[in-house]
Amino acid sequence: MTTIAVLGSGMGGLGAAYRLHQEGRRAVVYEKHPYYGGHTASFARDGFTFDQGPHISFTKDSRIQELFAANVGQQFETIQIHLNNYWRGHWPTHPVQLHLHGLPDDVVVRVITDFVAEQRQAEPRPVVNYADWLLAHFGRTFAELFPMQYTRKYHLTTAENMSTDWLGPRIYPPSLEEVLRGALSSEAPHKHYITHFRYPTHGGFAAYLPPLAALAELRLEHELVALDPRARELTFRNGYRTRYDGVVSSIPLPELIPMIPACPAEVRAAAARLACSTCVLVNVGVDRADLSPAHMTYFYDEDVCFTRLSFPHMLSPHNVPPGAGSIQAEVYFSSKYRPLSEPPEALIEPVIRDLRRVGLLRETDRILFREARLVPYANVIFDLERRDALATVHGYLDEVGVAYCGRYGDWGYMWTDESFISGERAAETALAAGSRPVGR
Repeated sequence: MTTIAVLGSGMGGLGAAYRLHQEGRRAVVYEKHPYYGGHTASFARDGFTFDQGPHISFTKDSRIQELFAANVGQQFETIQIHLNNYWRGHWPTHPVQLHLHGLPDDVVVRVITDFVAEQRQAEPRPVVNYADWLLAHFGRTFAELFPMQYTRKYHLTTAENMSTDWLGPRIYPPSLEEVLRGALSSEAPHKHYITHFRYPTHGGFAAYLPPLAALAELRLEHELVALDPRARELTFRNGYRTRYDGVVSSIPLPELIPMIPACPAEVRAAAARLACSTCVLVNVGVDRADLSPAHMTYFYDEDVCFTRLSFPHMLSPHNVPPGAGSIQAEVYFSSKYRPLSEPPEALIEPVIRDLRRVGLLRETDRILFREARLVPYANVIFDLERRDALATVHGYLDEVGVAYCGRYGDWGYMWTDESFISGERAAETALAAGSRPVGR
């Protein structure tokens, strides 16, 4: 029988295992950590449950909805989402472009003036990069005060250095009528690509995963150190070696490519140009639950150390002890653009300080829990080097018969359902590749 090895047990890897199971194959899934789940893992301690970054299920794919619901025995919360923003002491609803009401009058006037002027240009502004796209859709004032500033905190580079390949539905381009209504009234309609979501009642987001993991032979604490596509052999740090007929990898491309001994220099160089953010998650437990009206808040001010906050206790009451609340802060770095130069734990106190400064924590609040977790690979950065570098890397992997999947194999901006489906497709590719000779 064809042996398919799956490298990584995140949503992409488990999607591959699921698809192989449907074909009557039992995948062998190798995971370097002592736990499975990858970016979708959850961790519980002292009565608090935190996910590996904010994860909710808002897929519109009915097949994935039904699968996830069945995986938790229909025990999930259905929540109407509320998002807001923090900018210079103001808390506008998200997205800001539809909710200017309450911002300083001079800012609102300049935003609308620039918006109208941009829309009245005789010729549309040519769009070469993300900055051009922002200026074309919002005008200069809004673009510079909000998304360009957020880009520097979240993507760690400038909008001029980013493509628009990642946008999809993520940023809403409004009409003039929508901008005006949001400026005149606090009751402007909510428009966002997420309206409601599901979240497991117990166990954090990772509660969706055990039935998927059960479909595979799962080998934890197996960290890949070499992949030989010609010999179809995998070598792991613990000394274990094995052969494969097909292989699916969700390992981040900048880590995977150096593990292939005969990989050409130009492919190694291309992989090194791929950029991704690193995230320090600071998790805080507090002795009250009334911390925020929003499930998530975006922070634009560059003197606030975190970029985004989420509140896990608002997803399920079982994520915290009775009467408590929880906050997860995201602080971003990048080896390419802004390297992390201190231990993750050094960010705990700055985060708590800024939570107090913006008014979310009170001086009288008792901190019940605090920890920092390092996420080496967080969000793919769609800088202007990505497209060509990725084509080189993917072209080589296609040639040597290594199927790739997930956020860090596809090197895309992917949600959990997209990563799962990516894994399914990669499994199909690996099955087909198992009977073909390997190139190079």
